[in-house]
Amino acid sequence: MATKGPASYFPSIEKKYGLPITEWKALIRTSPLTKHMELVNWLKSEHGLGHGHANALVAHTLTEDAGK
Repeated sequence: MATKGPASYFPSIEKKYGLPITEWKALIRTSPLTKHMELVNWLKSEHGLGHGHANALVAHTLTEDAGK
């Protein structure tokens, strides 16, 4: 079954930016920023991610953390 939602972007994110998803999530979690759009804009400005990729990573990470 095909992956849906934010995780569907993960293979292309890893291929395009060269870091595994676990490292992107670790970066997001260690950032002093906590708001969704602040994190998206930070990934775009500091790490050169496109908006869709940054948004997918932040959404997935924050959702995962909220479930803990």
